[in-house]
Amino acid sequence: MQKFISRSKEWRQAAWITSTNVLIAGGFSIAGVIRPQAVLPLDSAPTPGSFAFAMYAAARSVPLMLIVLATVYQRRVQPLVVLGFLAGVIQACDCVIGVIERDPGKAVGPLVIAALQFYVVFILNKSAQGHVST
Repeated sequence: MQKFISRSKEWRQAAWITSTNVLIAGGFSIAGVIRPQAVLPLDSAPTPGSFAFAMYAAARSVPLMLIVLATVYQRRVQPLVVLGFLAGVIQACDCVIGVIERDPGKAVGPLVIAALQFYVVFILNKSAQGHVST
């Protein structure tokens, strides 16, 4: 049953959205480590503290990115549901940070990604449950 579900439209959408989500997050984290001024506000200069925070962000986002990509490669359905939900929660938290900072770009982008992420996880989970019960 897993192989059938992993070829479904729902699985492909969830795999694509989740992969894109974690690649973007991982890319920003890596950019923050390599070139902090690329992700800092325009009037801010990189500091040892901003570098440390960038390393903490990368320490979380890069492993998630690698695990999601391995899960997609292996066409695993249930792990993709769990990891996709986690990626959506992370984007929702990023949205909250954008709201706190009063930065529409840092609020709206993550909100849209989180909404898409939760939607594809919901339809994938619903599809997987439907196939298991038949």
